[in-house]
Amino acid sequence: MQGLLDYLVAEKGHLLGGDAIERFINDVCDKAGFVGKRVLVIVPDTTRTVPLPIIMRPLLFRLSKECKAVDVMVALGTHPPMTDEAIYKHLGLTPEEHVQRLNRTKFFNHAWNDPNELELAGVISSEKIYELSEGLFSMEVQVTLNKRVFDYDQLLIVGPVFPHEVAGFSGGNKYFFPGVSGPEVINFTHWLGALVTNLKTIGRQQTPVRKVIDFAATYIPAEKFCFSLVVTKEGLVGIYAGTPESAWFHASNHSRNVHIIYKKRLFHTVLSCSPAMYDDLWTGAKCMYKLEPVLADGGEIIIYAPHISCLSVTHGKLIREIGYHCVEYFTKQWDRFKNYPWGVLAHSTHLRGGGTWSDGIENDRVKVTLATGIDRDTCRAINLFWRDPESIDFDEFKDREDEGILYVPRAGEILYRLAD
Repeated sequence: MQGLLDYLVAEKGHLLGGDAIERFINDVCDKAGFVGKRVLVIVPDTTRTVPLPIIMRPLLFRLSKECKAVDVMVALGTHPPMTDEAIYKHLGLTPEEHVQRLNRTKFFNHAWNDPNELELAGVISSEKIYELSEGLFSMEVQVTLNKRVFDYDQLLIVGPVFPHEVAGFSGGNKYFFPGVSGPEVINFTHWLGALVTNLKTIGRQQTPVRKVIDFAATYIPAEKFCFSLVVTKEGLVGIYAGTPESAWFHASNHSRNVHIIYKKRLFHTVLSCSPAMYDDLWTGAKCMYKLEPVLADGGEIIIYAPHISCLSVTHGKLIREIGYHCVEYFTKQWDRFKNYPWGVLAHSTHLRGGGTWSDGIENDRVKVTLATGIDRDTCRAINLFWRDPESIDFDEFKDREDEGILYVPRAGEILYRLAD
């Protein structure tokens, strides 16, 4: 694909080291032409596995010497803002280094729900939405972004690529939408992904949502560049540099080889253990998304996360109102639910999985059980099952795949899929 400037990939079984990464960054910067520009670097928050310091330290120190301005924005989407202390740790910097080496650099959190922080970039026509959504919608969609985006000559994305339930794969222009966008595109794309379904989306490159995201990015006037990263839990294994579209495309090809595990059978029981980086169910729900493709009809997934006691820092009240349901529960009662934020509806049905709703009765494809810090009464109220996390004996789930029981000790980023 045209637009790829360069790439660096570790040999099989190895990780990219700091010296090689720094040389690569300097070489890319020499070619990319950032000199004299106002640059906004857009990065993920801590809900993604990514060794940002090994990238951001050499990148920021280099750009600060030759650019008119270099600032950093955390692409939160609808996630809660990060503290200054957390941002320093996330980027691998100290306050002293900020003052001494990056004294002009500012750090920003995206504010998706503050109209004063947003600016309209354009409107996607209903005809174009019909085309991009493959006939699922015919409506105008406003493209709003953090207004600071319009203050820079160059937007530079630095972030990982993983299989994703809404877009197919994360990364690339997804750091604009929903990363630093307003609620219109966020809600539309998430509900579009819900209607397509997780099973038909996750781990696929060409999806309706990706088409909408890439088209929305054409409304951004600044030049765009991207470092798309391929990361394992051990470290960095690939960097692809170029346009957001090209860097993402090649990184997602790489991601397919390292972030998808193929199984020969479906499982009736899955114990999906959440890492600590997911601190509410909104993010911890990824422990369902990545395992749904190998769950047998009538099976049960247990999300084990004793540290999670909150449904969502941002959307908890709304989730308590609507609960967790299959997509038909909403579409067949659309007048009742259409005025709720579509992104919240999408989260609900993505976590609950497939099912049907007819004559007031919901039949879910699988059983979703929380073994978390969320109490029994709350689970019952939101249409999920509850289990005491202290009752979980990991040995009861380990090494039993031949019996249809799957144990996943660190869920959320690796996609499990049935082998062809």
